[in-house]
Amino acid sequence: MRTDTLIVIAKEPVPGRVKTRLQTEFTPAEAAALARASLADTLAAVQSTPVRRQVLALDGQTGPWLPMGFQVLQQRGDGLAERLAEAFEDAYAGGPMLLVGMDTPQLTPELLEVDWAGHDAVLGLTEDGGYWCLGLRQPDRRALVGVPMSTDHTGADQLARLRLLGYKVLLLPTLRDMDTPDDAAALAALFPALRMSRLHRRLQHSASPGLLFEKALAGARVVATGTDGQRLPSLCEVDRWQAPADEVDRLALSRCEGPVLDIGCGPGRIVTALAERGIPALGVDISAEAVLLTTNRGAPALRRPVQEPLPGEGRWGSVILMDGNIGIGGAPDLLLRRCAELVRPDGMVLVEVDPDDDLDDDSPIVLHSNGGRRSRPLPWARAGTRAVIRHALAADLLATEDWRAANRAFLTFRRSPVTTTLRQATYR
Repeated sequence: MRTDTLIVIAKEPVPGRVKTRLQTEFTPAEAAALARASLADTLAAVQSTPVRRQVLALDGQTGPWLPMGFQVLQQRGDGLAERLAEAFEDAYAGGPMLLVGMDTPQLTPELLEVDWAGHDAVLGLTEDGGYWCLGLRQPDRRALVGVPMSTDHTGADQLARLRLLGYKVLLLPTLRDMDTPDDAAALAALFPALRMSRLHRRLQHSASPGLLFEKALAGARVVATGTDGQRLPSLCEVDRWQAPADEVDRLALSRCEGPVLDIGCGPGRIVTALAERGIPALGVDISAEAVLLTTNRGAPALRRPVQEPLPGEGRWGSVILMDGNIGIGGAPDLLLRRCAELVRPDGMVLVEVDPDDDLDDDSPIVLHSNGGRRSRPLPWARAGTRAVIRHALAADLLATEDWRAANRAFLTFRRSPVTTTLRQATYR
């Protein structure tokens, strides 16, 4: 006897609702796209399997990913075990049914063509302790309700329940399902022709730089290279960023005049150190994770690009660019001009520069995660003293101090008196 009805149980692939464990390496939208591709692969395998009926038990709405020929049933019940039991009841048409999930895109018609001879149930286990398919000759709620779901022993518990009911169980090959980034990478390598695999390869080489930066803030190892793959001095020194301000930081901050604007504040150690000195300060960063980390330290921060309107424009006592943030945007000249707009006429711009005085490199960088993802090229610049002074002059900023400590280099600037006088005359 052969399978009469193939059932796919699935969630609509909506960002934030599916494959949340993939979000350690992928954005919610990317994780949902991988889920959608995995579902499309699964549906294609089911569509190619010679059975009488093909059913989709869906939580959500259908989309363009659904091929022709499927009967769509809305899922019912509380909890996964009940939803599985209801799916069998709703899809039953008098013959054996085989239900599969959406997490094993490597399914083939050959795997799904089950010979039921001598068996009452079918079970396919997964490597993580779950199962990828369950087959029943007819609905039986006793086979499912009460079985613990989403554990590392769900498969064993399901098999025990079937045998407890006296069912003769046919075990199918154990498969790996796609729950984690490691799972997705392994399946993409083993089954390169899948839709999921092709998408995974594209995503591996086109990550958002902001995503990888936030992973670095969360403690992941992220390294920077040039577009040629050559390793650059780390721009993701998370250990130093997340530690309290050190002696060199405090030496730099002793020059600051309040209020202070910290551009690219990261996790907030500088803003926090200024607050501890009683100096009012605000951090700005485009990273939501950076802003959260800063505010969790009790320091104020704002999520906003520096080129957008900022509070207190033209009234900041000091504007600071620490930790190589002179490279933001890949255009130090434009960034310094923006700093000159933000600082008050008698204020100061403090810049940490590369220790190599002659360095002047505005080549994009690429971030790499320890999970193998590579970002799109990120506009960035690395500049030493000579290049930064040259760019500052073009922004009417004059260097007033140049000092070094512990292999770190700093410059301070003031607005040109001529430019300041002209601006004051303009606003009278």
